[in-house]
Amino acid sequence: MDLVQGVLNGDRLALTRTLTQVENDTPTGRAALNALFTHTGRAHLVGVTGAPGSGKSSLVNKLAGYYRYPPDGEAPRRVAIIAVDPTSPFTGGAILGDRIRMRDLAGDQGVFIRSMATRGSLGGIAAATAAMVQVFDAAGFELVLIETVGVGQAEVDVAHLAHTTVVVEAPGMGDDIQAIKAGILEIADILVVNKADHPGVDSTERALRGMLELAHPAPRRYAHHGQIELVPAAAPAPVNDEPLWIPPILRSVATEGTGISEIAAAIASHRLHLEETGGWKVRERLRLQAELDMLLQAKLVACWKAQLPEEAYTQVLDDLLVRQLAPHQAVERLVKC
Repeated sequence: MDLVQGVLNGDRLALTRTLTQVENDTPTGRAALNALFTHTGRAHLVGVTGAPGSGKSSLVNKLAGYYRYPPDGEAPRRVAIIAVDPTSPFTGGAILGDRIRMRDLAGDQGVFIRSMATRGSLGGIAAATAAMVQVFDAAGFELVLIETVGVGQAEVDVAHLAHTTVVVEAPGMGDDIQAIKAGILEIADILVVNKADHPGVDSTERALRGMLELAHPAPRRYAHHGQIELVPAAAPAPVNDEPLWIPPILRSVATEGTGISEIAAAIASHRLHLEETGGWKVRERLRLQAELDMLLQAKLVACWKAQLPEEAYTQVLDDLLVRQLAPHQAVERLVKC
């Protein structure tokens, strides 16, 4: 049985080998992606991101368990988890320690956990993450949870990959101004205040709610001839032609499983919103466009380097070093277009 057929048949060994080939960007991996692509487009991709120490891994662990053993007689769903860990800039290695926190899922044939290193990529995910998501999608996993590395204010690439982005915050990780200015909150479809049993949870939630009110102003009340009238706030322009969705703010204590069902319900509501309003197709297009642009950039740079004599590049770099060329001049010398 070849790798592609094995993935489509649900063979875990074939899936593991395919993921390795794809992550390493081998000819076999590329051929498998080409063959599997027509079988993709069904999985719900959920990104989970937030600052280091906010409890992302614990939250993903409990969410996966909830989907595998749902209450009220719901059918269990197959869940894939991609856990991205940072790579050491000195050794190139990564601990890949998220599996340590996901021991509860060990042995469940309906869950597949794949750890991967960033390998120097910025933005919270690795360069091969999108390709590996496609493999899980083709393999029939209904939900793919993508846990990013602990990210800061600007590393928001997961928003280009996921249909639903869950941003995890925790009390005591910054003041109100930090919460409001943090660019990462702008990509949130669902905001989760984890570790809600810690002091300061009310302040954190209040700061997040204030940030949301700045983005989505509430109607204003004023008195007119003795009557209280409601003036609707100006609706913000939709982003990327998407219908407006106001992110809910939820509390959780992931280590105890508190709030997990509410988060799962919000994820389901967001998917329904996307499907009913056409937002799903908008995000799919943006996701594929981002992947296409990334692949085009890598291919064009590789072709350019293959045609450029090594000594020409070295000479320009030397001229930069002695300040005989400015960076823009260097580019103009190397690239004629």
